[in-house]
Amino acid sequence: MKMRQQVLAFFKQEKAKAISAETLIEGLALKGNALKEVWEVLQELEDEAALCKSEEGKYGLPERLGFVVGRLTLTAKGFGFVIPDLPPDGVKEEDVYIATDNLASGMHNDRVVVRLGRGGTAGGRSREGEIVRIVERANSRIVGTFEANARLGFVTPDDKRIGQDIFITQSNVGDMKTGAKVVVEITSWPQARRSAEGVIVEFLGQKGEAGVEVLSIIKQHGLPVDFPEEVLNAAKRVPLTIKEDELTQRKDLRHLPVVTIDGEDAKDLDDAVYVEPLANGNHLLGVYIADVSYYIKENSVLDVEGRNRATSVYLADRVVPMLPTRLSNGICSLNANEDRLILGAHMEIDAHGQVVKHELFPGVIRVCRRLSYTIVKKILVDKDAALAEEYKELVPHMENMATLCAILRKRRMKRGAIDFDFPELKIKLDEQGVPVAVTKRERTLAESIVEEFMLIANETVAEHMNKLKVPFVYRVHEEPDEDKMIRLNNMLHNFGHTIPNIAEIKPMALQKVLQGLIGRPEERMLSTVMLRSLKQARYEAANLGHFGLAAEFYTHFTSPIRRYPDLIVHRLLRESWQSGGISEKRKEQLTAELPPLVQHCSQRERAAAEAERDTVDLKAAEYMARFVGETMPGFVSGVTSFGMFVELEIGIEGMVRLATMDDDYYQYIEDQFCLIGQRTKNVYRLGDAVKVKVYRVSVDDRQIDFLLLKEGHTSRGKAFAPSKKGQGRGRAKLDRGRDKKRSDKLGKAKIEGAAPQLLDLTAPAAKAESGKKHHKKRRRGPKKAKKTKE
Repeated sequence: MKMRQQVLAFFKQEKAKAISAETLIEGLALKGNALKEVWEVLQELEDEAALCKSEEGKYGLPERLGFVVGRLTLTAKGFGFVIPDLPPDGVKEEDVYIATDNLASGMHNDRVVVRLGRGGTAGGRSREGEIVRIVERANSRIVGTFEANARLGFVTPDDKRIGQDIFITQSNVGDMKTGAKVVVEITSWPQARRSAEGVIVEFLGQKGEAGVEVLSIIKQHGLPVDFPEEVLNAAKRVPLTIKEDELTQRKDLRHLPVVTIDGEDAKDLDDAVYVEPLANGNHLLGVYIADVSYYIKENSVLDVEGRNRATSVYLADRVVPMLPTRLSNGICSLNANEDRLILGAHMEIDAHGQVVKHELFPGVIRVCRRLSYTIVKKILVDKDAALAEEYKELVPHMENMATLCAILRKRRMKRGAIDFDFPELKIKLDEQGVPVAVTKRERTLAESIVEEFMLIANETVAEHMNKLKVPFVYRVHEEPDEDKMIRLNNMLHNFGHTIPNIAEIKPMALQKVLQGLIGRPEERMLSTVMLRSLKQARYEAANLGHFGLAAEFYTHFTSPIRRYPDLIVHRLLRESWQSGGISEKRKEQLTAELPPLVQHCSQRERAAAEAERDTVDLKAAEYMARFVGETMPGFVSGVTSFGMFVELEIGIEGMVRLATMDDDYYQYIEDQFCLIGQRTKNVYRLGDAVKVKVYRVSVDDRQIDFLLLKEGHTSRGKAFAPSKKGQGRGRAKLDRGRDKKRSDKLGKAKIEGAAPQLLDLTAPAAKAESGKKHHKKRRRGPKKAKKTKE
């Protein structure tokens, strides 16, 4: 490790673009065994693309030799973009456009080396390149649908971005039938005009069978299904009772009326709260988080499995937990009337929402009552007398919580935290996983209470550890790119909104725009575009702040049952308490280990979010399939050059394609986001009430198409008139102290990922038909496509 650091440091200090190995050896004055070691290190760094070789055989840093190393993201149209690796200084480079002809054998999500081209591309991209080397393959296994012919078989990947079929030799086909959902292991990667080849390693079921499509999504995103036997055995050895001597070493809070507040169907309860007004006018807030780190020791069998999974995944019909349910739903879950170990945060908060004192500690609690969001809402908002009587001993505590919630939210909004509003749907499934009902989910005061309490606890812990100057895991959200803000501002101008001082953008400026959009027909579309103009939040070993929350310090402390970064945070807290600090040797170890670990957690988090979104889209399409041919009311939620998005009253969104609007030739007026008929002068714009017929539903592609009916169209006229404030809106946050369980959400949107079925209208690809149906094609390579990014 020391030699590796010396070599990299030498290259960073060297002014020349590339140097020979001999120059390196001379510069480091290496002798004896070090000579052999340096050659091994050079080979290792070249294999990882930390160093690249020039045509003369000299070594250099990739950026100095005109190369970019990063992750390849392909589009369904066949072209792609390379997202550069994040450099140590945290300053992210812009993406590199890769034309179809320059992909070499690169596949979606491969880590690649790109040689930069000369400059500009269509669509305003400033960097273009070609792939010269595949560093790491990402798709060793692919999920898809099998199809056989007379000579051989092939598998069409479920992920359209992979872009080409996988050929299966006759010897591996066996008695496999067309329509089988399978997992294929790649045996030969694509080369030039030769497609990839593979063998079938797992049969998931026949297409259309119950549960097969969700299982395919799970496999597609590399999510685990079952726990290995050794992990389950390790979980069985965890005691379900607490040793008496452990209780004596902790702050005993079992006398406090501590409560949990969750959804009715939640089983892994990882946070509990308590609020007490103080004599000086301040409030004491207690946030108590399940002490998972006590049970999951570092590098144990349970820890390795949790680290690999990195997160629990809440799909439409099931939960894929990070830890075995004996732990996540048992001894680590803060179940009512049971003694439970916790890591606690006591915060004294003044009338302005400032934490004036705090204490972090190991403790033990006994939750007195399990509350649900519904119960809290009915008592505090609906003033339900019967429930208030049933929970009369807790009503004053709930009222204290509501008071403190308002104080904390006011402080957060005052400093400029960004707050997005998007519809959220709950899809109810029967025992066979068939969707039977869709309802809109409303965000209430109860959710706000928990959210504000978790946010302030996360900030307090992050600031506490930052002041200790020890290696730590932060949740970061960087400032947006200026060019994206310029494009966003240009769009906002068309609707009478503007962002001041883009060069020094502040979250407060974006929040003011969002407030001005509330109730207007363009609210959803512009909010979505704004969300997608921001960067994604991620885990990082350096404190880079959280732009969306307008927070200088932020971490994830509150969900160690289902987020591995939270478990790391707990361990680091415990370690600093026990030793009063962290030794220099341990600091060096953590400094080396944390960056790749948090990068892994961020990657698994994104995979989980995509899987969750895919299963909800799947169930929404399954639900709408029964209504093909039926007429439904809705409103225009988005307008593009290829058609309109229409949201139904139940909250599900579909597409009216321009090609089906055959009563006239419609022209897309970009600056007004409307369609105008040349002959009839009919105008369709954001917010217009319409009636549509459900025309076609593709469960495979998770797409819903509508036909527009002439009757039922109510135009808003030339000016955008505001709708009834708050009508048809749910709430969604940039980043939460505790993400709500997402098995029942459609359209969930955060910085981490935007709502499904919504088009990013800041991208040039909005002018192409992104929802076009993908027909099966057996081709030897991806089609050439225009240089636009979806």
